[in-house]
Formats: sequence, structure tokens, C-alpha cells
Amino acid sequence: MTNAAPSPGFALRPDRFRGLWLLAVLALLAVLCALSVAIGTRDVALGDIAAALRGEVDTIAQAAVAARIPRTVLAALAGAALGMAGTIMQGVTRNPLADPGILGVNLGASLAIAVAVAFFGIASAQAYVWVAIGGAGGTAVFVYTIGSLGRGGPTPLKLALAGMATSVAFASLVLGVMLSRGDIAGGLHAWQIGGVGGATFARMVHVLPFLAVGFVISLASARRLNSLALGDETAAGLGERVAVARGLASLGAILLCGATTAICGPIGFVGLIVPHLCRLLVGVDHRWLLPFSALAGACLLIGSDIAGRILARPSELDVGIVTAFIGAPFFIWIVRRTRVRAL
Repeated sequence: MTNAAPSPGFALRPDRFRGLWLLAVLALLAVLCALSVAIGTRDVALGDIAAALRGEVDTIAQAAVAARIPRTVLAALAGAALGMAGTIMQGVTRNPLADPGILGVNLGASLAIAVAVAFFGIASAQAYVWVAIGGAGGTAVFVYTIGSLGRGGPTPLKLALAGMATSVAFASLVLGVMLSRGDIAGGLHAWQIGGVGGATFARMVHVLPFLAVGFVISLASARRLNSLALGDETAAGLGERVAVARGLASLGAILLCGATTAICGPIGFVGLIVPHLCRLLVGVDHRWLLPFSALAGACLLIGSDIAGRILARPSELDVGIVTAFIGAPFFIWIVRRTRVRAL
């Protein structure tokens, strides 16, 4: 538990402004979904888009649109999951630097899948999800334990350093696994970058139950996260079982991270950027912050995917590369803004 409470600059916003921001974010999400379906390496006409939405795939242009639809849906689901998971991690740890990527959770899921594929021969999509969730959960516990050692407990900087060190170590281990198994190295390397290309509804079906449970648990934890934000002693005085509250909220985040990593690979910084931006819009009340983080995360990942297609035409950049370009400067800004000095 750290003493890094949310910045007082993020004041609670009146309900009428929250409603306006909700409409604005929903409108932005609709626009980005439309652009994601329309923009790609091949130009398509409005008639081709309409035909593909009706299920007609008679031309190459219509086939291109049909391939972009599940890609857009996956980007929205993954962005929503990572945005909400980041908000929960920051709320549970009271750490403004918490993020599934920075805390090593995504890389833990990646390493678990790499080991399972290379040495245990797992091949089913459902097995991928279970392995990824196990790796994400184990890594979260490991990083929090390491970050809690020493004087001062789990300070924001100690958790961030422990997570980044774990991420580097796990990335090296994943590379070692790929080098030892050249027959699967190509597929693992492409997946390790993190992206939504090649998405299909058939692949998404296997992760939907886990995402659904993760979203429900996370949203149900909103009131508990508000209590935890007041401090452990105050939360306990209000009748909250602190360990149970923290464990349930963390379970929701782990389910969201593990399921997303299983199908997309490790995508970083979404869970760092989104909660901070959403606090500027709706304040620190998690009953509003969590759903807003889901919507904003979907917008960010869809927008990053569109940017990756435009910047590298006629090829494309994986969305994990784009979010890294956006998130690294944002991470530096957060560190400087919060003036986290304790080791």
C-alpha cells in the first residue's frame, strides 16, 4: 500500500459535465469505428462498406471491409479491457504509475504462453486464455511482493521499478524460448509485438466469457475502490474488508489483462494513459471512472490501430508499437508531474 493518492487536481466533476463527456466519448468511439472500417491499405467505397455490413463479400473491397470489422471489434474490446484494468491497478495500489505493461503483468502472461507453447504443446485458444491469466496473476503477486520489500513498503517508484525489471527479465526469457524453438519463433515474435491484425470472430469467442466476467467484477468493485482511495484504516472503519476488496478488484484486472494478452499479445501503456485522462474529465469517483476508462481505452486502441495503418501505408504498424510511441513520453511526464522520489 502506498501513500500516493490521486492528484488533488483531479476534482470531482458535476454530473451534467460527466453526461456531456459521456456523449462526447461515445460519439468519438462511433466515428473511430467508422474510420477503422473505412481506412486501410485498400480504398473502399461507401457501397462496399454497406454491403460488407450486410454480409455480402462479392468483391475484394468488400472482403477487405469484412476483415476490418472483427479487427475493429477486437481493438475496442482490448482497449476497453486494458483501460479498465489500468484504472483498477492504480486504484488498488494507489500508484499513479500502475499499468499492466509497466507492472509486468502483460509480459508475465506472454512468458506463460511462450513456455506453454514451446514445452507443453498447447494449441487451443481456450488453453491460451487460461495460461495467460495464470501468468498475469502470478506476475502481479510477484511484482507487488518485490515492490513491498524494504523501508516504506510498496511506494509508486519501487513498484514501477520492480515491474519494469520484471518486464525486461521476462522479455529476455521469452526471447530465450523463441531461440530454443526456431519452429515456433516466427509466430511468437509476431504475437509478442502486440496487435489486432488478423482478428476473427471465431477467435474472439474464446475470450469473451473471461472478458465479460472481468468487466462485471471490475465494475462491481467501484464502490470498494472509492473506499480504498481513502486509505486502509479509513476503509476498514467504514466496514470494508480491505484484503477482500483489493483481491476482488485485482482479480477483475487480471482476467481482463490475461484474456486480452492471450488474443492480442502484450500491448502496453493503454492502462497508464487512459485513467489519467479520464480523471481530468470525470474526477476520481470509480463509479464513473471505470466505464469512462473502458470507453476511452477503446477509443485509444482503435485510434492507434488506424494511425498504424496510415503511417506505414501500404504496410502497417502493429498497434503495440503505436501505443509505445504514445505512452513512453506520457510515462515520463507522469513521473515528473507526481515527483515520485521514494525508493
